Amino acid sequence: MLYLIKNTLVPSDEPEKDIPLLYIITPEEWLNSSLFADSDINRQLVINKIMVSRAVVNSDTLSGSFWIPSRTDRDLAPSEFYYILNQKQLVIIDSTGFAEKITGRIQETRKWKHPSIGRFLYDFLEEIIEEDIYLIAGLEKELNEIEEQILKEEETSYSFRINEIRGYMLDLRTHYSQLADLSQELEENENGFFSKADSARFRMFTERILRLQDMVTSMREYTVQLRDLIQSQLSERQNNIMTILTIVTTIFTPLTLITGWFGMNFRYMPELNAPYAYPIVILISVSIAVGCLAYFKKKKWI
Repeated sequence: MLYLIKNTLVPSDEPEKDIPLLYIITPEEWLNSSLFADSDINRQLVINKIMVSRAVVNSDTLSGSFWIPSRTDRDLAPSEFYYILNQKQLVIIDSTGFAEKITGRIQETRKWKHPSIGRFLYDFLEEIIEEDIYLIAGLEKELNEIEEQILKEEETSYSFRINEIRGYMLDLRTHYSQLADLSQELEENENGFFSKADSARFRMFTERILRLQDMVTSMREYTVQLRDLIQSQLSERQNNIMTILTIVTTIFTPLTLITGWFGMNFRYMPELNAPYAYPIVILISVSIAVGCLAYFKKKKWI
């Protein structure tokens, strides 16, 4: 797909002279095309490198790739695609349809007073992270609700969800770190492909990315605190159970001794013939139980 970068993105079948061009093609189309034929780029190597978000300065081009984790489901594969550009044209090599989707949004919503490759690339980067602030805010709200439920002791089965969010924050932090490096490389403008205004925009994008990175780092630390809170709640419950068991054991130990003592079947036990032995033993047992409970309550053990 070919677009002319004018005041808006204009789909076209043919390039126009002195108009910046945007190509969105598949890896197969890239290998069979003549785009950047005069460049020293290894065409096969471009689409064989490990996928990360990066920018690589070449002698006459700037190339790299994007690695974008799913915003809806961590189990989904990330969107991965490549790009190559100079002052005249930008080629995006994508088989996932992600780049085409973002380009469609830019075509619908953006109009430029000074169109350029750099201006489009800045808007492209902005579209990648456009909804992230709302996503992070939503996850933060969910974590706050989980904390409230934990403190109320209404539910303790949140560990899986907390770990899931924690892993997702790790993916986003890696993503933002790579985008920040990529944006800083664009800002350096070593080949002089971008105007000063474009370089300033890339600097603003870098600052925004670093703020998002700080947010996800804080949220990841928050998930660790929630895991510790759950563990402390479980430990407290276990301690309460052990306290109750200890109290019960303490009360029944002397009663067990009494029943064991008077349960012996010796023929000449004088207590067996005493008329008031049975109620006296009952009274002693009750007194021991009540006395233990009163002592424990005074010590604030119960």
